[in-house]
Amino acid sequence: MNCAKNAPLSPKLSLNLGLQLRNTFGIAGIAERAYEITAAEQIPPLMQEITQNQWPWRVLGGGSNVILPPVLSGATLLMNIDGEKVTHEDSESTYLEVGAGVNWHAFVQWTLDQQLPGLENLALIPGTVGAAPIQNIGAYGVEVAQYIDRIIAFDTTSNQFVTLTNAACEFAYRDSIFKRQPGRFIVTQVVFKLPKAWQARLHYADLQAMSANLTTAKDIFAAVCDIRTKKLPNPQVIGNAGSFFQNPLVSNQQYQSLLSTHPNLVSYPDKAGHRKLAAGWLIDQCGLKGHRLGEVGVYEKQALVIVNHGHGTAADILALAKLIQDSVQERFGVTLEIEPNIL
Repeated sequence: MNCAKNAPLSPKLSLNLGLQLRNTFGIAGIAERAYEITAAEQIPPLMQEITQNQWPWRVLGGGSNVILPPVLSGATLLMNIDGEKVTHEDSESTYLEVGAGVNWHAFVQWTLDQQLPGLENLALIPGTVGAAPIQNIGAYGVEVAQYIDRIIAFDTTSNQFVTLTNAACEFAYRDSIFKRQPGRFIVTQVVFKLPKAWQARLHYADLQAMSANLTTAKDIFAAVCDIRTKKLPNPQVIGNAGSFFQNPLVSNQQYQSLLSTHPNLVSYPDKAGHRKLAAGWLIDQCGLKGHRLGEVGVYEKQALVIVNHGHGTAADILALAKLIQDSVQERFGVTLEIEPNIL
């Protein structure tokens, strides 16, 4: 899909482009060669050039889930493919085609404006539509994988565009084939399948407490925006990538053992035989909420978030992350995994 009308075949090239405004941590990284991708057709010839020159390369969307080094050598593809539209519907669902460069939150707003509910629990998650399936973003009991029909991507292994069904994407908790095979697929378009039979998803505690007043999808959207605004810092005010660690999955046996020594342990039911622990609670119990390490720190209102107080680097962020991981491992015997991609 070429969402951008009359887009030039050759993408715009910028040399030594500053990326401080292209990543939500606000890290002052530089891209040696930054290419603005506004149409899928620009990708094959560009990848041929990259291969011929043996440049390292990567795709950068909204920069909401990355930790940038001081310099990104080689080629950086800035994913800016735009556009969203309803393509067709059947008796059960409505199908939407959306460009990979579309802002995720703006897209969620658009679906509700079109009277197409389903994604409201995923409101205010930073980033782009193309990045959403890579991480299989999720919040308040909903994962984006539940609403993806298929994905169009350029396969750098076969050098052709491919269509991946939902099953072929191998979605799991904060995981997908795109994450497990980094550098293979460049997502250009996501096709969503939104059920016509809408069902409110209110089983997470924050929403459950307000359930009497949440009767429509727009009610839930507004509530999620309010909750996230109160819990998470605005990247435009202080640099961050949202939730920095995944909520760890543990066996029921380990959960029961932890519960015996930590009766206030916060957890959620998950797949059979497992519980999902609240990573923020684990970090908070280690006394790290508000802890600062040089230019970076743990957010004082939510221990799951690492913030950049101004001039933090990737090295600073990863040093704090290791301190947190070591502390949680020592106290609870639980391993925390970093969510953002380290470029």
